[in-house]
Amino acid sequence: MPSQRGLRPIQTSGGRSCEQRWILHIDMDAFYASVEQRDHPACRGRPVIVGADPHGGRGRGVVSAASYEARTFGIHSALPISQAYRRCPEGVFLPVRMSHYQAVSAQIFQIFGRYTDLVEPLSLDEAFLDVTGSLRLFGSAEAIGRRIQAEILTETELRASVGIATNKFVAKVASDLRKPNGFVVVPPGQAAHFLQPLPIERLWGVGPKTAGRLRQMGLMTIGELAARPQLELAAALGPLGAHLWDLAQGIDVREVIPEEPAQSVGAETTFPEDTADPVRIRQTVLALSEGVARRLRVEAIQAGALTLKLRDETFQTQTRSVSLSEPTDQSQDIYRTALMLLERLPFSGRKVRLLGVTASRLSDLMGSGQQLSLEINPAGAKQRRLTEAVDRIHARFGKGAIRPASLLASS
Repeated sequence: MPSQRGLRPIQTSGGRSCEQRWILHIDMDAFYASVEQRDHPACRGRPVIVGADPHGGRGRGVVSAASYEARTFGIHSALPISQAYRRCPEGVFLPVRMSHYQAVSAQIFQIFGRYTDLVEPLSLDEAFLDVTGSLRLFGSAEAIGRRIQAEILTETELRASVGIATNKFVAKVASDLRKPNGFVVVPPGQAAHFLQPLPIERLWGVGPKTAGRLRQMGLMTIGELAARPQLELAAALGPLGAHLWDLAQGIDVREVIPEEPAQSVGAETTFPEDTADPVRIRQTVLALSEGVARRLRVEAIQAGALTLKLRDETFQTQTRSVSLSEPTDQSQDIYRTALMLLERLPFSGRKVRLLGVTASRLSDLMGSGQQLSLEINPAGAKQRRLTEAVDRIHARFGKGAIRPASLLASS
């Protein structure tokens, strides 16, 4: 569809728009866990926890996602996996399949792109969409939101919650109110009324500490905060107070800004138990390198630099970085470089708790010139054909269908 970048509203000095903006906030419901329930029908209706291995309540790491069934046990993202197990030992604990979630996310964002090119991702599973310039072609903002929600369900079998308003803040609050599968529209001019009964924690920038200060001032709801003079809030909280007053009035003039290119691609893992086993450490570096390289190829980008991160048993964290001689998206290149960086880390025999591999200085594969060099580099061409064949096997049969032999012992 035609670009809408020339259709952004013009702001007046008072912060009000000369053109009525329409913003959608779309948030997938329990995304990782819902993908797992979709892919594993036996898990539907059961508490699903995605994250580290709980090891019978002795596991390390945290919860990455929890299904709505698991949330009834008080399980939420970032909760230590050991606590999640103690709260719900009968839950289904599954590993994170990040590359798979990224592929599903790409499907969802393709649906967004059918209606507007003004899409601002917040994560794999949520985004803001400015559909102001799409109304003539697709109908009202509500109609667009309904179509996107339905297409996501039809094409991915997943549910999304939608909030629609004239600015980002109110749309975000709206999408969160009736999860799962929610759909809330806040008409123009009704933002302050819509926000009035909600707790002050719904305001962006209000964490536990700020909420405590506001409650000491007798402010429990957004409406109560909005009723106070802005100068009073600014005197008590500084610039944050003035900002919160604006939000409480339903004022938010920020534009939807499409995603800028990623600055890095990385992966890391925490060992279930600290280890000094050199074979296991190298196997882990290889697995991380494979994952990073696969993501680079999926996103059609190459890395010009690499960083290795190591945290030892004393929680001391060290990193080493190096620029690559030429950009790459090949697993072996990344693995060899990561091993070289590992040898530069003086961890003096201490056990390793965490390892991470990050690729940076990213460039577009199509514009890098790397493909042209293969014509005079038969070995490179052979390696790329092999890699492409492996990627096709992974895409068809799953990431574990084919693996380096050195990783089989760690399966």
